[in-house]
Amino acid sequence: MEKILFYRQQDAYGYMSNFSAHRVFLKGKSWRTTEHYFQAQKFAGTEFEEQLRLIESPMKVAEAGRDRKKPLRKDWEEVKEQIMLEALRAKFTQHEDLREQLLATGDAELIEHTANDTYWADGGDGTGKNRLGILLMQVRQELRE
Repeated sequence: MEKILFYRQQDAYGYMSNFSAHRVFLKGKSWRTTEHYFQAQKFAGTEFEEQLRLIESPMKVAEAGRDRKKPLRKDWEEVKEQIMLEALRAKFTQHEDLREQLLATGDAELIEHTANDTYWADGGDGTGKNRLGILLMQVRQELRE
């Protein structure tokens, strides 16, 4: 099976990155990137949600979302994959060009390739869970149907 590795938004498959500059409209608001939406949902219903929504760069919002001085929602571990799925569905249904690019990957295995993350990515050596890649493949399948 063909494998497509992605990570940096400036690379060939960078549109799959949550840092790619594609706005999504969710919860009645516009979010600069799916990273903005995802990180802000760690603090849904608090002042921090809106603070994170307004941060300019996806790197800065990722850092802010990882700040454990802010109170993380209690159910985060249970809901984080559903929230990521919501964000990805929005991105690939609200941007026709991205939908076409994702569908054009055919049946390739999509792998977020970085040593920086063993949950959402492959851990750089294939031992990570690659949950982002798996959810992208789920969205691709949904778009086909």
